[in-house]
Amino acid sequence: MKPKTIYLALCFVGALLPYWQFVSWVMQNGMKLPLFVHELFANRISAFFGMDVLVSAVVLIFFMRLESARLNIHQRWLPVLAVLLVGVSLGLPLFLYMRELRLEQLKSLGNNAAPA
Repeated sequence: MKPKTIYLALCFVGALLPYWQFVSWVMQNGMKLPLFVHELFANRISAFFGMDVLVSAVVLIFFMRLESARLNIHQRWLPVLAVLLVGVSLGLPLFLYMRELRLEQLKSLGNNAAPA
């Protein structure tokens, strides 16, 4: 199986699993941001995971900006939006999928330009 196919499948998993938990929390508590933050940092172990995800998201956005510019990936805002709306679990596989598509395009352009 090609990496881009795996990344695309992981996009669905990365969107569905977190939102499965989030939607049930919102249905129970409503959209109360202060309560959300309070529960996210309710104890040291949940704060550990919360901080880990926040730092990972910042690093991922920085990496995506650099790599998108280097490879001239179009619609580079899309995985950043995915990180902000869902999280790293969607943003990272979406970016890797887009990166694989771009690498395939560049490889195809290189093969077409090569002398026979």
